Amino acid sequence: MTEFTDRLQRKLGHVLADSALLVQALTHRSFGQLNNERFEFLGDSVLNCAISMALFERFPDLREGELSRVRASLVCQDALARVALDLDLGPCLRMGEGELRSGGFRRPSILADALEALIAAVCLDAGFEAARAMVERLFEPLLAEVDPAAPGKDPKTALQEWLQGRRIALPTYSMIRVLGEAHAQEFEVACEVPKFSLRTVGRGSSRRMAEQRSAELALAQLRENE
Repeated sequence: MTEFTDRLQRKLGHVLADSALLVQALTHRSFGQLNNERFEFLGDSVLNCAISMALFERFPDLREGELSRVRASLVCQDALARVALDLDLGPCLRMGEGELRSGGFRRPSILADALEALIAAVCLDAGFEAARAMVERLFEPLLAEVDPAAPGKDPKTALQEWLQGRRIALPTYSMIRVLGEAHAQEFEVACEVPKFSLRTVGRGSSRRMAEQRSAELALAQLRENE
């Protein structure tokens, strides 16, 4: 084990008894056949269940649809990548030379996938309750920010309605570039609101996610300048 992985386990609050699970969870598919893809599958389910339980307990008055909306905001790529960055997960990843050179250890999609794999590793190592407790610790800052009363519209819809309410022409979205290898692409999309000479750029693992991110940035700037 390395200094990075030792520090990572301290931040996780869990030292894995089976270090092989940790190694596999941190291994990107570009490194070899024994990688973390299967762990991602399991980790995604464990994460969704753990967050569902946390929200169910914290917000007893929320209806099913509201709980689903809030959960979606906590288990999305952006949220997972934020937690992964707080853990300084990137330097711990084992990746092929091509991915390393292209900065894959900083890519939100790779960081999010690796975090899901880590959650699976802890579940396999110590059981669901240990994984659930770890998820609650790691996501506590995000859980504390949850505002159930906040509107649940996606950023593109919210931006469109904000502009329509002021009779302003709708924004346009344009692809700037596609980054990374074919199996792990990241899209960069611009959102422009001509009325305000506003242009924001968002990134995501799909064009749709990049558009949503650029719309989110644009709406934040517009609201700030109201």
